[in-house]
Formats: sequence, C-alpha cells, structure tokens
Amino acid sequence: MLFILNKTNTIANQFLAEMRDASAQQDKFRFRKNQERLGEILAYEISKTFTYTENEITTPLGIANINLPNVQPVLATILRAGLPLHQGFMNFFDQSDSAFVTACRKIKKSGSFTIQVDHISNPNLDDKILIMCDTMLATGQSIVMVCKELLAQYKIKELHIVAVIASVEGITHVRANLPKAKIWVCAVDEEMTSKAYIVPGLGDAGDLAFGEKA
Repeated sequence: MLFILNKTNTIANQFLAEMRDASAQQDKFRFRKNQERLGEILAYEISKTFTYTENEITTPLGIANINLPNVQPVLATILRAGLPLHQGFMNFFDQSDSAFVTACRKIKKSGSFTIQVDHISNPNLDDKILIMCDTMLATGQSIVMVCKELLAQYKIKELHIVAVIASVEGITHVRANLPKAKIWVCAVDEEMTSKAYIVPGLGDAGDLAFGEKA
C-alpha cells in the first residue's frame, strides 16, 4: 500500500511547504521542527492500522473503557537526516524501542555511486512492527538494502517505510524489492537529478537540519 499525506488538504501542507521553501529553510530549528511535526502526523496515521484491545481505566470518578494498541512498534532511522522525523514518531510512540543505521553514498569519479551500510544498531525484531524512517526516498537503494538485511535476520511482523518526500523511482524500487512493505510519504515528486536528488524536493535534508558537511 502507498499512503500520500498531501493528497488530502490539511495543516500538514504548511509544514511541508516550509520545509521546501528556500527562504524558510535557513532556520534550522524550524526545518527540524516541521519534519518532527510531519513525523507525528504520519505516526498517527500508521497507528490506525494497529490492532487494539479494550481496557478498563480507573479514573477518580469511575471506570472508562478505552481501546489501546496491542503492541508498540520499533522505530528505526538512517542517520543523520532522518533524526527529526524519528523524533516525531518517538513523541507519539513513546514506549517504543529504536534502531539506528549509518549508511552513505560512495560517489565514483564518473558521478555514479554505491550505497554502503556501515552499522546497524537494533533490538530484537522478531514478530515486531518495524517503522523505518528517512527524510528523502530518492533511489530507494539505502532503505531496501537496510530492510533486506534486517529481514534476513529477523521474522519481522510488519514493515512500514516512511519518508517526507519520495520520488516515483524510489517508490517503484521499494515496491519491487519489498512488496509487503507499507509506504507512507508526505509527497511524491516526479523527477531526480543525475546525482539522485529529488526535484523539486527540498535539497540536502541532513545539511539543512544540522549544517553542511565539511
């Protein structure tokens, strides 16, 4: 399944617009905060897919019956750009464990590149719901490589892939390689540059959130 947040007009469009806006991007705190807000909204949407059980909650005046989720997902992100998005999910799933991945592009002289996954730190993922967050889903190679490695090690119950902006190519790549994954994005852009930057996109999300790399 594919969920695209901006298919419906909501306040989320304002947060997304500010992340894209070249002028508003100069405020790093605002950029991170809007990404965090979008993470919260997507966390809420994903929570609708969970199973729930009715629980009795004792209030000062009596008993209230409330449906509560049966499980807490594991929240994963690819460093460093995805950290604010991950924080948004942690704000809502505040009892969840987390996993962290370091991966980078190794650019060749020709301009082509390969993806290198350096390290994955994660809890036991057997029979767990895994939510993998990364700000930009460009080629989809990083997400697919990481998820395939985890799926080879663990019997993951459900896999959700989350991004703020995705390319059509990236979504196609994920669907072809991770057909059971559920994809949640705020917007889908049609084009990519020769260096695999999404157009119109928003630029380098890691640099905009945390400063330019040396």
